[in-house]
Amino acid sequence: MWQSIITDWLSLGFRWLHIVAAIAWIGSSFYFIHLDLSLKPSGDLPDGVQGSAWQVHGGGFYRIIKYLVAPKAMPDELTWFKWEAYTTWLSGIALMIVVYYLDADLFLIDKSNLDLSPLQAAAFSAGSLVLAWILYDTACKTALARNEWQFALGGYLFLVGLTWIFTHALSGRGALNQIGAIVGTIMVANVFLVIIPNQKKIVAALLAGQSPDPRLGKASKLRSVHNNYLTLPVVALMMSNHYPLIFATRYNWVIVAILLLLGPVIRHFFNARHAGKKSPWWVWIIAAAGMLAIGWLSAAGPPAVAVGALPETQPKFSEVEEIVVSRCSMCHASEPVWASIATAPKAVLLDRPEHIRRNAKLIGRYAVWSIAMPPGNVTEMTGQERATIAAWLAAGAPGN
Repeated sequence: MWQSIITDWLSLGFRWLHIVAAIAWIGSSFYFIHLDLSLKPSGDLPDGVQGSAWQVHGGGFYRIIKYLVAPKAMPDELTWFKWEAYTTWLSGIALMIVVYYLDADLFLIDKSNLDLSPLQAAAFSAGSLVLAWILYDTACKTALARNEWQFALGGYLFLVGLTWIFTHALSGRGALNQIGAIVGTIMVANVFLVIIPNQKKIVAALLAGQSPDPRLGKASKLRSVHNNYLTLPVVALMMSNHYPLIFATRYNWVIVAILLLLGPVIRHFFNARHAGKKSPWWVWIIAAAGMLAIGWLSAAGPPAVAVGALPETQPKFSEVEEIVVSRCSMCHASEPVWASIATAPKAVLLDRPEHIRRNAKLIGRYAVWSIAMPPGNVTEMTGQERATIAAWLAAGAPGN
């Protein structure tokens, strides 16, 4: 029991830290992208300055300038923006270990896809993080990276292809978390392995009285732009594990493909406005169409093989109760018997008739319209059992 309680508290602590750090990282990232795009040239700027921006916040006025490469001499004080990104990734990896690796049977593995052991699933997950970064970083150093649209299309197809692989190898929840972790890892590695090292080289050149290489700043700027357009998709992917109609339905990988498209499109709208360009209002038509498509796809239900044929006669409540008790109550009980669970998830109890009737809609959402529960189908609920519950729900969830 104590192991489960400690794990739950670790999950809470790492999740809290992860969210706070992500807010700080994304907030500063969005701010600096906005700042870069809003800079304006003027006649009273020092040599080598790209432009300046006037801003007001908290009752005070600020004037900010940006050098094309660097000032002629190092300032006495310099603020580095890096720990927000590092903390986000480190806390995210810790959370991934606690939730997905230590409880791989529940959240990472789906034996109907691949019969992996927890160690194999964790190794597959960790290895794909490293491999994805290597492939992305290599592509950034090729001629393809010079063509913005071709690189964006190639990156998009790369992520969609990975999503398809993961949804056919891992559980739906694990797959969407994995693609989100890959995008997040690419973003943090951009900061840790490219942006910050390049900035340090620029600082070192200044301290040595040399002119910094302008290619360093351009390379860092390119990776920063990539991060900017990846931010909204990664946030959506990290939220998706709370929504079974996204991760545990038939077209989950197509839903991810739409999210990977909508995020950059929405960022384009705000980037254009920050740059003082004509607002591309067509973006919101695409966004609305995309969200409608996601809703329609999520309503398609689970994979066709997951639910059997509906019974010819209306099932009795006793049949439904037997299925739910045998497949769900080992976790959703006042005293769960699953080793790694101390209390019923989300305080949902399914061990008594009145509890089953009260939570009928939740049962449908998690075990019929999607296959989120049982997680990884660890209790081996059959398609025909899901069909029996579906027929009961279609009849209005009667209590007899």
